[in-house]
Amino acid sequence: MFPGRYCLIALALAIGAIACRRSPPIHRQAGLNVLLVTIDTLRADAISAYGNARASTPTIDRLAERGVRFSAAHAHTVVTLPSHANILSGLYPTHHGVHENSGFRLPQQVDTLASLLHALGYRTGAFVSAFPLDRRFGLDRAFDVYDDRYGKGRDRSAFHVAERAGTETVAAAQAWIANAQPLAPSNQQPVRTPWFAWVHLYEPHFPYAPPEPFRSRFASDPYLGEVAAADAALAPLLDPILRDGASGRTLVVVTGDHGEARGEHGETTHGLFAYEGTLHVPLILFAPQIFTPRVIADPVRHVDILPTILDALGAVVPSTLDGRSLLDEANGKRAVAVPTYFESLSASLNRGWAPLYGVVRGSMKYIDLPIPELYDLAADTGEQHNLASTRPGDVGELQRILQALRADERVTARVAEDAETRERLRSLGYASATAAPKTRFTEADDPKRLVALDRAIDEVITRYLRGDLRGAVALQEEIVRQRPDMSVSLTHLAFLYNELGDHRRATEAIRRALALTPDAQDVAALLGAYLTEAGLGAEAVVRLEPYARAPQPDIDVLIAYGVALAASNRPKDALAAFERARGIDPTNALPVVNIGMVHLIAGDTERSKAEFNSALAIDPTMARALNGLGVIDAERRNYDAAIAQWQRAAALDPHDHQVLYNLGDLLIRLGRVSEGRRYWERYLREAPPAAGDKDRVRVQNWLAHTPLHNR
Repeated sequence: MFPGRYCLIALALAIGAIACRRSPPIHRQAGLNVLLVTIDTLRADAISAYGNARASTPTIDRLAERGVRFSAAHAHTVVTLPSHANILSGLYPTHHGVHENSGFRLPQQVDTLASLLHALGYRTGAFVSAFPLDRRFGLDRAFDVYDDRYGKGRDRSAFHVAERAGTETVAAAQAWIANAQPLAPSNQQPVRTPWFAWVHLYEPHFPYAPPEPFRSRFASDPYLGEVAAADAALAPLLDPILRDGASGRTLVVVTGDHGEARGEHGETTHGLFAYEGTLHVPLILFAPQIFTPRVIADPVRHVDILPTILDALGAVVPSTLDGRSLLDEANGKRAVAVPTYFESLSASLNRGWAPLYGVVRGSMKYIDLPIPELYDLAADTGEQHNLASTRPGDVGELQRILQALRADERVTARVAEDAETRERLRSLGYASATAAPKTRFTEADDPKRLVALDRAIDEVITRYLRGDLRGAVALQEEIVRQRPDMSVSLTHLAFLYNELGDHRRATEAIRRALALTPDAQDVAALLGAYLTEAGLGAEAVVRLEPYARAPQPDIDVLIAYGVALAASNRPKDALAAFERARGIDPTNALPVVNIGMVHLIAGDTERSKAEFNSALAIDPTMARALNGLGVIDAERRNYDAAIAQWQRAAALDPHDHQVLYNLGDLLIRLGRVSEGRRYWERYLREAPPAAGDKDRVRVQNWLAHTPLHNR
């Protein structure tokens, strides 16, 4: 009777049937293993699967092809520690309180992916590759194993990178995963305990020095070479999971903690601005039991990772999280878009520059600075056209959203870091030092107005790494002249003076830094360390004693304090300080080496040898322990053994001038003059000018008066 009506109903039913076929029910799988891979400093567009034709990332590409690739994933912070806190907690930094690589600890009461999965019966293991994720910063809670053996105690120099190669980190994770499955008697089914492994690779981080063959293949773009090296390192871990396909039982999540500016907007690396080069990161999910391959263009966030994993496992997702599960999107359903919060506070906390906060809603991105910025990312992907002055309505609306996101911000007092912590962070390119408190900022404090100084700071590091110490000093002195109120510049200058052997100017510079920030205990600790190197151990003890007496002293404060005590001829007190340090972090071999050194100086070679061997059991690459064993062998006239120990130490740490001196000296005494000459020539290149003046003079005189043909 009403044919048109019936046709419309039939059409509607057909559309409904199609919609049902396109949106299958969401699957969850309890008990899956979970593998979280975070690659430091990885831009989304540094991966082939994200459209970079020059990149070489076949392992990640295969994962992306067979999994769910999110093309619009964003970080919330642009440095390592807070970004990983966001990922592991599902909270914005406004709620977990970690805003920078130094001076912050993840609060013990904040639940993380490790604690939540551990409560579900999971074995938990973390394998990290660099100092910003050291256990001292609080991410280790609820991990059965927290493997942060990235080379602790090896580097005392501020601009030398302390990191573990991705291949080593992956191998450690593989060994743990292989041992995570308990064996059952032959007549029983094995009891399978699921595991959660977090694997962190550091390769793409500045300075870029990819290993071969990537160094040669990417000679014109070493950053992409480091990305390729990280991808290759992951192959042994991911290839078996990819081969298992639908029969496997592992949920894989791969992301970058933040990106890299690569010169965009005048920023060389990261940590200053918050443009898309440092916020847009890859995010890939792989679990064939749950997801079918697809690409999702909806904006998603780091804080969404934790709730997504819990939801995929069928576990309860805490209602207190800032993130939300992405299972709907991963299964092809559209979700309601939510604003994304971001911040970049390193320059404010460390240099006294204006703090950077921001929010993205839809395609509109607002950056709150003394000179505000507004971009339409859909029309202006490079963020070249600031619309803030022409669209005040959008600015006002996004300001209100940003204020709401920060309304219940967790106020976290920044803690003081010790001297070696600050130097290690600077070795990784992070200009860390406490800035003088400041509450009002003008356009002169806007990082856009100061980006040239940021580039100059990067150039100081580059010059230093190239061996141009005097050039680095000259540029750092100019930075101090331009911004004399920046404590971090004075701490950098003090370090460079110290490397130059000018202890007087080093202590003067660090005293100026301390005058700017009189409550900055970390700067006072640096002063103590430099005083020790200047031969003023007694004064250094006075400076460091308050930190050592703290209820929970930092391990490196205790190490520096112990060194000062030993230099002041107080070996018993030095041993007590080093023993406390050993108790705080049993995975750090440096306190053990120092204990061995104190016993060696006292003439107790048996106890010293035992401690050096204990240090090597903790870290087989600890060159200082090998140097100590070489000294013991040489004193016992076991010359071949001493040479073997020292040669191994020199191979592990080619910059250790003490080892080079010892090798040259012994080889020359044994008549192996040509070999000894090579080591002494290297000694002169590596030793700071003021290091062992008598030794330097002796080496210089010998080289000048010994003919090359003399064997």
